[in-house]
Order: sequence, then structure tokens, then C-alpha cells
Amino acid sequence: MSTEARILARRKPDARPSALIGPNAVLQAVEVMEARLGHAGTLAILADAQIDMLPSGEHMIPEVQALRLHRWLALHEPMGCLDIAEEAGARTADYIIGHRIPVPAASLLRHLPAMLAAPLLMAAIGKHAWTFVGAGVFTPHGAWRFTIDRSAADDSVPPPESLFLWYAAVFTRLYRQLVAGDCVCRMLEGRAACSEARDYAITRLPA
Repeated sequence: MSTEARILARRKPDARPSALIGPNAVLQAVEVMEARLGHAGTLAILADAQIDMLPSGEHMIPEVQALRLHRWLALHEPMGCLDIAEEAGARTADYIIGHRIPVPAASLLRHLPAMLAAPLLMAAIGKHAWTFVGAGVFTPHGAWRFTIDRSAADDSVPPPESLFLWYAAVFTRLYRQLVAGDCVCRMLEGRAACSEARDYAITRLPA
């Protein structure tokens, strides 16, 4: 890794109070990293990300930990980080379904037609969006589209693309498990490359 890349990732210390997010944003990613990169490779990334101890899973964590993890994962594994982010996002959604959504609510969503389940799920996600976007802004546009904007989050370094892909993977799994099995969430084109906002659309794959 170049010296320039290391300096870029460490510039401007995070002096401001950090927003909080759920610990699985880090825990699930580390599990995937261990499986794909091995223990030594994972430890190297954690060290660069200044994560000396993994979250217990019982409390919210400063979002800067997840931002640093994605940043350094992208620097160490510029191609592999995308697959890792996708799998980590799917695992995070599985955790949410298994531990954060009441069983009766999940059962209701699964038995409703997609046109009714989707608005209910999006509304629930909107109420708890702070737990995964942290200092970012989550804006739903109906039941099948949304925007995540980090332009006001004052990130010391713009988040890597893998973080935005992680969001899409979380939504894909949530919608597939609770709305319809053929749902997929994708980022839409149109934003400038330097933009810290992404637009997403959830669609259903053709039969």
C-alpha cells in the first residue's frame, strides 16, 4: 500500500462526537473478512482501522469504527472489498430479522402481498434508520426507492463505494426475506462520482 494512501486514510482525526450505529456493521464484516482473508489479513486491516477490540454486540458503537473498517478494507482489498461488503450486508440483515424484528411482525410481512408489505417495511426502516446511517441522512421515496446522503456528515475522508454497496445488500436481503423473494436493491446511476449521496431502487427480478 502506498504511503499516500495511508496518509489519506488517516488525515483529519475524528475530533467531533461520533454518531452511533449498530455493532453488526462491524461484527458481520469481520466475520466475512476472517473467512475470506484469513486471521492475519483481518488483523492487519483492524489495526489500520484503529479497532483494538471488537464490539461486544450488546451496545451501539461509534460509526467511525465502521467507516474506518470499510476505508481500510477498500485500501487493502480494492476488488475483494465489494464481495465482502455484500456478504456482510446480507448477514447484517439476517441478524436484524432474527433479533430485532418481532416474530409476529415478520410473519405478518411475509404473508402480506408485496404491495402492502413493502410500505410497512420501509416505514419501519425509516424509524430506525439512524442505527445504520449514523450521521448520514436516510430519505425514503415511497416503498421502493430511497436515498442515503452523507454529504452533511463531515466525514474526514469520503466513504468507499463498498459502504454504499453494503447498504444495498442489507436492503436486498430484508426485502427478499420479508416482502418477496425476487427483490433486489441496486444503486442508481446519475450522481457525480464525487458525490457522497447515493440513490437506490428496489425492483423485482423478471420471472
